[in-house]
This record gives sequence, structure tokens and C-alpha cells, in this order.
Amino acid sequence: MPLRKWKPIFDAKAQELYPATDPSHDILHIRRVVKTALELADKEGADINVVLPAAYFHDFVNVPKNDPRRKEASRLSADAAVEYLKSVDYPAEYLPAIHHAIAAHSFSANIPAETLEAKVVQDADRLDGLGAVGIARTFTTGALMGSVSYYHETDMMAENRDLDDKRHTVDHFFVKLFRTAETLHTDAAKAEGQRRVAFMRGYLEQLKQEAA
Repeated sequence: MPLRKWKPIFDAKAQELYPATDPSHDILHIRRVVKTALELADKEGADINVVLPAAYFHDFVNVPKNDPRRKEASRLSADAAVEYLKSVDYPAEYLPAIHHAIAAHSFSANIPAETLEAKVVQDADRLDGLGAVGIARTFTTGALMGSVSYYHETDMMAENRDLDDKRHTVDHFFVKLFRTAETLHTDAAKAEGQRRVAFMRGYLEQLKQEAA
């Protein structure tokens, strides 16, 4: 079936799944990932029949980052997404690839992305953690998880201390986010990741000046 038929069906289901209580993982996050994934798929030649549903449902099961089941979240999402897709008669030949793309998208699951479609979905999701939106999502997540400050008062850039992103949200830029750009697979994602990281480093320089 054509994209124009499935996209509104998936979007309606996504609106049911993703709550407004966490802006870092809400429906807007999903729509951005879908948009980016489709753009990457077009540039890289990936199959949108796999990419579209995998992007929409990569977080089908919401497990908080501090939950001990977090490492299982992507597998649980993959299982649930496939069951949903079966219920709406999505073509069965795409389901194994969709399952893999969803299961492999997560950092914590540590599942290698073995197909181009899985790489595209993983890249799209990771790009959403970078740039202007990535900054906003980082501070939202820090607040929800109880960080005690935006930044370390006397050593923001951790030049003379150990990083601790559970206490200082800015530390997460160095603990994870800047490293994210180094894990991107596709050429198109790598180029965009570099642009977004450059923006984030500029933001940190401005923040450092304002906080001095």
C-alpha cells in the first residue's frame, strides 16, 4: 500500500502511544524522527516500507531511562510494534526487518544495526538528540531524572573533574551526546550530525560566557 495510506494510520496510533507528559519522547519527537528517517531513506536508498513503521514505533513501549528494564525497551517495542502491524494487516514480508530496525535503534540494547533500514532509523533517532532540539531534550530529561543543576558552577566543561551527568545536565553533552555523532552510520546523517554538534559546542560557549 502507498505511503500516503499508511502514514496517517501510523500517526493516529502514535498519538495514542506517546504521552504529553515527557516532551523529550512525545509525538513531536516521533514525527521528527519519521521526517528525518524518510529523508535519510531517500538519500541512502533504504526501503521506506520498513523505515516508516519502524520510525513511528521505535518507542512503542515506554520504559523510563532509570528503569532496570531499560535495556529491554527496544526489544519490547519491536515485539509490540510487530503485533500491532499484524493487527492492521501490514504486509508480513516487512515485519522481520521492521522488528530488527526497532530493536537495534537503542544505545542500551547494544544490538548492532545489520541492515540499511536499521541504520537509517537509528541515525534518525540519534540525530534528534543533537542540535537545538537535542539541547532542549537533554535539559528536559535532566529535570525529569532529578539532576541537581544545569551545570557545575566552577568547572562547566569538566576540565579538572570527573563527569557526572546524573548531577549536572551539561555533563551529558560530553558523556553521551557528542559521542553520538561518532556512531552515525549513513553519510547523510554524519554530515548533519557534524552540523548539529557544531551548534551545540557554540551553545556551550555562550552558556559559559553567560554563567561566568
